[in-house]
Order: sequence, then structure tokens, then C-alpha cells
Amino acid sequence: MAKTLILVGMALASGLAAQTAKSGACDRACLEGLVDQYLDAVTAHDPKLVPLAKNVKFTENGQKLVIPDGLWNSMAGKGTYRLFVDDPQAGSVAFIGTIKEEGRTASEPVAGVIALRLKVDNRQISEAETFVVRNPMTAERLEKIGTPNHLFLEAVPEAQRMSRADLVKTANMYFSGMQQNDGKGDYPFTDDCNRIENGMQSTNVPVKDGQARPDPATATNYSSAWGCKEQFQSGLLHFVTRIRDRRYVAVDQERGLVFSFIFFDHSAGKTRHFETPNGRAVVAGPTQPWTWEIAEMFKVENGKLRQIEAVLDRSPYRMTSGWSSWEDGMSDRARDVAMPGSR
Repeated sequence: MAKTLILVGMALASGLAAQTAKSGACDRACLEGLVDQYLDAVTAHDPKLVPLAKNVKFTENGQKLVIPDGLWNSMAGKGTYRLFVDDPQAGSVAFIGTIKEEGRTASEPVAGVIALRLKVDNRQISEAETFVVRNPMTAERLEKIGTPNHLFLEAVPEAQRMSRADLVKTANMYFSGMQQNDGKGDYPFTDDCNRIENGMQSTNVPVKDGQARPDPATATNYSSAWGCKEQFQSGLLHFVTRIRDRRYVAVDQERGLVFSFIFFDHSAGKTRHFETPNGRAVVAGPTQPWTWEIAEMFKVENGKLRQIEAVLDRSPYRMTSGWSSWEDGMSDRARDVAMPGSR
């Protein structure tokens, strides 16, 4: 049965490659098809099933590898959760989806989540960036959600569509507002903004029966019961000392989507001691230096952030992406790396 499925996959891959070669530019359907073709090739452990450029660059969790290595050795199948950000203008596509790895049966839960970026040149994949979060609980939560939030799939009315630069600028305000958060910045959130992290709602979570909703004026830690703007206005995210290597890797102007890879540093020590907007002295945040590696995407409407989704995993402190110079990897400036000449 497995051999039959692989042969079928090879036939489909060959057909898609031929169709893509005839179609010229890689549009939305082409980009999403290449994501599936790539993941099917990884599952089959066979690079010949996907059109890779001769000198394709490949990383997994920030490490430069050579195809087929890393997940190419262990992936056993795709899950059902699938979220795309298509960027035909730049020949780039980003994806968040659940995956299975070997060692689990077909009836067992998915093993983790992949955030994937592909760069497509002349209908071949020239870059493949993968961030694998090997956390079954994260994958199971996304599987339970089933399908992405409908806002990520809806087109923005043409008259309301923002420029690429303005979409990136708005998304970047999120990171600038969180870095050493002081509660006094310009926070462009809609009133109904919501955020999902590793399949869990991290804003607007109802408090349990009998419990009081935390008050930002007296709380010492930010709360998932608060909305997006309320969390930022609390000033209680100050312990995020640096949000760096801000790489915007796919921008979908039609749907108002921005996909980024970034790192959140927590320096610990004296950075845990800060003052809230109402003058209270607070000590909060990790007690040891460490970093989140994150793939985060945004739905932007009328210059405001409405829906946010992220997958993240703890990584070594000050880790870099494998795609930036040391200086850019340590910098907090925004870079639209998908567009030619912007790196």
C-alpha cells in the first residue's frame, strides 16, 4: 500500500511539474501546489519528486543542511491543518501545517507542526526554510481547530488593499510595541483582535467561574484574559528585551496577510525589573537568558491587526536563522526579504 501511494504521489508530482512549467509565472495555485509537492517529497524521502534548483539552500530550525536531511529522514505524512500565505509577486509562499513523523502509526496523533517558506525561481524551489515544532500537543490543538480562521482566507476589498510596504510596516509595529514594552506606544489593533499561539488562544480567554478578571492596573503579569491592545497597554511585556532578525518572508496583498520569522530574546537579570505605565515597580519574565524562535503571521485590515497566529519553540539564546548576516540577525530592523534586492 505504501509503495502504491508513493507511486501515485510521483505521478501527481510529475503532472504538477509539467503543468507548472507550461503556465509561466507561479500564481497562488502553483505556489500552494509546490508546498504540497515539497511535503510529499519529504514524506517519500525522495528529492526527485519536487523541482529543486541545482543550488537550493535549505535550513531546518536555523541550521544549514543539505537535502535530504533532517525532517527528510523522518516525516511520515501531512496532517489536516493547512494555512498558506501566497506571495506571487515575490515568488514566495509560507505555510503552517501539522505533520506526522515515523514511529507513530496512521491512527496516532500528529507529531508536530511545520512552518515552511519556499522561494520559487523559474518554477523551481531555490530556497526551503523549515521550522519544525516537535510538540504533539501543539499539533493536536491545531488539528482540533481543524481549519484556519476564516479571516485568513478572505480577500480584502480591492479599494481597501494596502501597499506591500504598509502591510509590513503595520506588522512590524507589533514587534516594536512588544520589545521592551512600556505601554505607551502606538498599538494598531482592532477591538476584536485575537491571537493564537501553538494552537492556544492567548488573548480574550474567558476567566473561569468564580475567578476575577485580572486588572491591568494592579497585575504583575500580563493576562491571556486581556485583548491584544490591553496586553500591550499594560506595559507588562517589558521583559521581551529584543525582537530581532525580523524577516518578512511572504506578503499577500489580496488577503492582507504578512508572514514573518523572528526571534524573541529574554535577557533576564536587570531586564526583569521595570516600571509599569502607572508607576508601579514590577519584577517579571524569565530568570535565565533564552530565546523563542517564532513563525508569526498577521491579518491586517484598514491599517490594523485583526488576527494573529504563531508557532514557537524555545531555542538557544541569541540563535540565528541561517539566512541573515550576524549583524542583521542581531538587528531589530524590519526586512521584506521576499522581494529581490531587499536582503
